[in-house]
Amino acid sequence: MSPPAKVYLVGAGLGPVAYLTQRAIAVLAGAEVLIYDALVAPDVFDLLPSDCERIFVGKRGGQPSTPQDKINQLLVDHYRRGKRVVRLKSGDPWIFGRIVPELEILVAYHCAYEIIPGISSAIASAGLEGIPLTAKDSGAGFFVMDGHDPQQWSWPLLAQLPTLVILMGTKNLPLLVQELLQAGKAADTAVAVVKNAGRIGQKTWGGTLTDIVEKTQGQPLAPAVIVIGDVVNQRIAPVLTPLPLAHKTILVTRAADQASQFTELLQQQGANVLAMAALEIIAPSHWQPLDQAIAKLGSFDWLILTSANGVEFFFQRLQHHGLDSRALAKLKLAVVGKKTAQSLEKFGIRPDFIPPDFIADALVEHFPQSPAGLNILFPRVESGGRPQLVQDLRQKDALVTEVPAYQSACPAQMPTAVWQSIVNQTVNVITFASSKTVSHFRQLLAQTSQANGYQDWRPLIDHCQIASIGPQTSERCFKELGRVDIEATEYTLEGLTGAIIDYVHQNP
Repeated sequence: MSPPAKVYLVGAGLGPVAYLTQRAIAVLAGAEVLIYDALVAPDVFDLLPSDCERIFVGKRGGQPSTPQDKINQLLVDHYRRGKRVVRLKSGDPWIFGRIVPELEILVAYHCAYEIIPGISSAIASAGLEGIPLTAKDSGAGFFVMDGHDPQQWSWPLLAQLPTLVILMGTKNLPLLVQELLQAGKAADTAVAVVKNAGRIGQKTWGGTLTDIVEKTQGQPLAPAVIVIGDVVNQRIAPVLTPLPLAHKTILVTRAADQASQFTELLQQQGANVLAMAALEIIAPSHWQPLDQAIAKLGSFDWLILTSANGVEFFFQRLQHHGLDSRALAKLKLAVVGKKTAQSLEKFGIRPDFIPPDFIADALVEHFPQSPAGLNILFPRVESGGRPQLVQDLRQKDALVTEVPAYQSACPAQMPTAVWQSIVNQTVNVITFASSKTVSHFRQLLAQTSQANGYQDWRPLIDHCQIASIGPQTSERCFKELGRVDIEATEYTLEGLTGAIIDYVHQNP
């Protein structure tokens, strides 16, 4: 029985998954419709079911935005269709989150709802910069305000408060400063402008009411939080040994619907990570060849699986026919790579053989018995896979049945955030864990470059280091991108992380 329809009003916190609450993560994992604001980080989408409908309704200053009435109607319409709807709002829904009109419409139409708080940038921005909003001697309290319309406030009253925290005020920063000075606030009062708190590109400008406008002149400040008060002078900058990838932005190319273990590995080493879908993994054009092979599983001696995708789609099809891992009891299983083995273990099976070098080319060389006369089933990607493994097995007189278990397609477009980071030259390393991600990245970069008036895409990534998981992927990098700067010696995500760390250490 499906869970009942419900609308969840969820605070996305500072944007990235790392700042979501556990309840928010659980709700996103079961969402059927996501209606989301601006400033939601791309890695949040990895938490969603693959068939979740996504509707962007973000509002950014000076740009076209979705009318609130339309957002309200979307909530009601999808609820009436029996859907689990997540309305994902930046920060906390109750802090300038326009939650009241949405609650009113849900109550009016008797929609079941739940509110899930989030971390507000009003507090977190200061905290991440070591600014104590309630310092003992100079921070008895703080006032959070909206800086959109300075004329609505009584500035003589505001000037008497110890600490002001201003959201959505960077566009009016000169006017805000002017009002405080005219109201009698001391000219040497400390000010901090914290941009992108908790996100890639977090940056802070510090100064006083006298010079903060000059210091930020010409800088793109939004989205930022402004903190005004003596507590800024009590900022405590942590004295820590920097992590090896601190201040490095790494672009991870991956499958569209796969949460990236690699992202977590890099973040643990201090990197800012941009995730880009460079593969869409979908069902094969026809199931018939795999279905026929499943119907005669008993005739095979070995099953070879070379990717986690192969494992997932093979077992999905097995279950489609009412079978499970017991149907493989008489087969021996060989897999390539630790990740593939881990995917297999989710189905309660340990492989009989993993080649020592984690690559398909090593499988035949180290195969535990003579392949001659063996009947081998090989579910694989429908097109574009390397033929070497099958050729080597057949040269040793094995009988190999290749069947398509899935296919990989190129996404329609490059995410805007990724394109902007490449153009702004903020990406330090681009990583590739498969040959197809290399080809698709090049295709998307060329396509996006042309659409934005760039004649040649190559100079856009001259400043980036190209990192490959192993020789096969490196070969494709040389072909498509012209170079490889970093190659893992152990062909795993952990190995690639280590190779990037070594490179950064040797090339500070």
